[in-house]
Amino acid sequence: MSDEKNRATAAALLPLVGGAANITSVTHCMTRLRLGVADRSLVQDDALKALPAVLGVVEDDTYQIVLGPGTVARVTPEFAALVEAGRDAAPAPSPVAPGPTGPTPPTAEGLAAQGAALKARQKARNATPVKLFLRRIAGIFVPLIPALIGCGIIAGLNGLLTNFGVLPVLVPALAAIASGFMSLIAVFVGHNTAKEFGGTPVLGGAVAAVIVYAGVAKVTAFGQQLSPGQGGVLGALGAALLAVQVEKWCRRHVPEALDVLVTPTVTVLVSGLVTLFGLMFPAGEAATAIGTCANWLLAHGGAAAGFLLGGLFLPLVMLGLHQALIPIHTTLIEQQGYTVLLPILAMAGAGQVGAALAVYVRLPGNRSIRTTIRSALPAGFLGIGEPLIYGVSLPLGRPFVTACAGGAFGGGFVGLFHQLGTAAGSTAIGPSGWALFPLLQGNRSLGATLTVYALGLLVGYAAGFLATYFFGFGQQALADLNAATGPSVDNAQHLRRVGAGG
Repeated sequence: MSDEKNRATAAALLPLVGGAANITSVTHCMTRLRLGVADRSLVQDDALKALPAVLGVVEDDTYQIVLGPGTVARVTPEFAALVEAGRDAAPAPSPVAPGPTGPTPPTAEGLAAQGAALKARQKARNATPVKLFLRRIAGIFVPLIPALIGCGIIAGLNGLLTNFGVLPVLVPALAAIASGFMSLIAVFVGHNTAKEFGGTPVLGGAVAAVIVYAGVAKVTAFGQQLSPGQGGVLGALGAALLAVQVEKWCRRHVPEALDVLVTPTVTVLVSGLVTLFGLMFPAGEAATAIGTCANWLLAHGGAAAGFLLGGLFLPLVMLGLHQALIPIHTTLIEQQGYTVLLPILAMAGAGQVGAALAVYVRLPGNRSIRTTIRSALPAGFLGIGEPLIYGVSLPLGRPFVTACAGGAFGGGFVGLFHQLGTAAGSTAIGPSGWALFPLLQGNRSLGATLTVYALGLLVGYAAGFLATYFFGFGQQALADLNAATGPSVDNAQHLRRVGAGG
């Protein structure tokens, strides 16, 4: 995508979210532009969804516009630049509410009531301590995903060169490039943890760096000699959290004149000593236990475990609880070189695609929904499920449940093969669907790993399609939705009416 197109997309988005003065924060993850908005009533949802570049919108702790991988990383800086320019150049926008014949000024009381209701609803749904903590954990690891993906693909390429004996002179160089980031991932985790929890990022990174320093091999803790990297990302997480608390204590108690000298010294010293003599060994044992449990679970109950994991992943995403899996994935990648959980969880997206295809077939009279499905399916095949989830299956109700069933059968298939001795894993987190193929790695040949994953996708597609085709709609819901024969019909009204009862 050209710079001009990225700027055009950003320029089209800005007025539809209330202008620069309505934006309080701008960030992005793998697929979504995440915005903090001051007044939710100024955001024009339908107009945003109608933009060609927008794959969907999601309301959570932030207002999230789904743009897709690659695109979002290019549009976000353009959008942020427009926000900054708009704040400097223009006053805050006046609230307007669209009416039948154009924008008309609402009453202040109406806006206040609407804003209060929206804030109360969002706060009740999203501001639980567990969800807020998990979002912070995600904020630590999500910025690392691009490096994980890049290094993972390079590792896969290096494996191919090694297996085929091609360009042997490049193999050591590619191995160094692929492994360098992972060898220091604890430092990045420490840096991001301190940043996320209100400390000085470089101090968090400095304390976490102790974990990967070769000299820790001379330190004895819990009666055993430590080894560099012991505790991994879990140890780095704990070390940086401790550093944040020590730093905050110092900021409160150290005189201002001495702060620049005393605070960083005490923070690194105290947190470093506790990390060496109190955190590294337990964190290392916990990390080992995670790997052992994951492998044992899939080796002894792979089909059942895969069925549960694949079937429950979409509801976990809806609740925001899937973020708890990110440190587990990262720990497995750090330990084994790949995470065996991600290919199983990716089957949830396959079930979603199969369900969407069934909805397309079952609603020949609803051109609007079929158009949405046609535009969202390519992204769905590549593992970007938000447009299909929020635009199709979730509002319809039953198709969301049958999509979960498709994911369960796909996950059960991949888990079964793990139980039989062929494990499929991913060298990075983030992508799924077809986009996961370049990152696949396992305990067998690459061909075997690719075959298991590809067949799992096919099972997920088929199970999601069949479950949705036969059980996704009640007769009345089917008649109502097929009665929407033109683009002018308000499909949202139909979805609201039939979604709960199916």
